[in-house]
Amino acid sequence: MAREEASLDTLKLAVESILFVADEPVELGALARIVGAKAEDVVRAVEAIATDCQSRGVRVQRAGSAVQMVTAPEAAPYVERFLGVEEDHRLSHAALETLAIIAYKQPITRSAIEAIRGVNCDRALASLKARGLVAEVGRAPAAGRPYLYGTTFRFLEYFGLERPEDLPPLPERPLAEGEE
Repeated sequence: MAREEASLDTLKLAVESILFVADEPVELGALARIVGAKAEDVVRAVEAIATDCQSRGVRVQRAGSAVQMVTAPEAAPYVERFLGVEEDHRLSHAALETLAIIAYKQPITRSAIEAIRGVNCDRALASLKARGLVAEVGRAPAAGRPYLYGTTFRFLEYFGLERPEDLPPLPERPLAEGEE
């Protein structure tokens, strides 16, 4: 047991160091190759690091098979002040509505977003892409092969989430007359 703990501690040390210096998200498979460990052991190490970081100034974000280390969202005002960031980060109502649809329904096409919103979403989608909050994540198998959109690591940072699954659940919607 002591050997297993030492091994996990060594693995955590290596993985955390790599995530700390990485400029972008790192694939779990790449981490496993770099540290010479099994993928499931790297996942355990990442989970342990994320737990350790809960009360610190950094967090571990996970999306799919990639992870990255970021500053804690509650420290954002201090980090922004240190970095001299003073631009307005607010999103328009249309952009927020579009972003919420993408976050909860991803991957999703532009036409599906517009069907839900009931209006054109080109401008909101362009704004979200320019801010790096959403990206084209593939193509739908439908006619014309439309782009599929999904959220990015920047989205997770912006909203202080560690992974997409951390989004709050959608409220239960009462059924309208005639719906089952």
